[in-house]
Amino acid sequence: MSRFIYMKQIVIVFLIALGSIAPSFAHNPICECFDNADGTITCEGGFSDGSTAAGIPLRVRDSNGRILIDAMMSERSEYTFDKPAGRFRVEFDAGDGHVIRIDGRDIEE
Repeated sequence: MSRFIYMKQIVIVFLIALGSIAPSFAHNPICECFDNADGTITCEGGFSDGSTAAGIPLRVRDSNGRILIDAMMSERSEYTFDKPAGRFRVEFDAGDGHVIRIDGRDIEE
């Protein structure tokens, strides 16, 4: 086997291995919401690699899917809103299909 073919095989194996571990370096979105016991909800977001969620869209939808609140996370990676009446859900939209949905019934003090 020529040295060129051997090196080519090593490069191919390296690229395959690199491609299989690359997704482990991706940052995953994180979002948690808390009932402040004063009629408001605060949601805090970020990413698993420690990066900020500033500017990430946050939506609150009613039980029919209508948008009640269409906002963005603050520079502190949080957003506080008045607790809607009835059933609702919070959506933290980190893009590329990475949407975290939190049912309002799961938000606790």
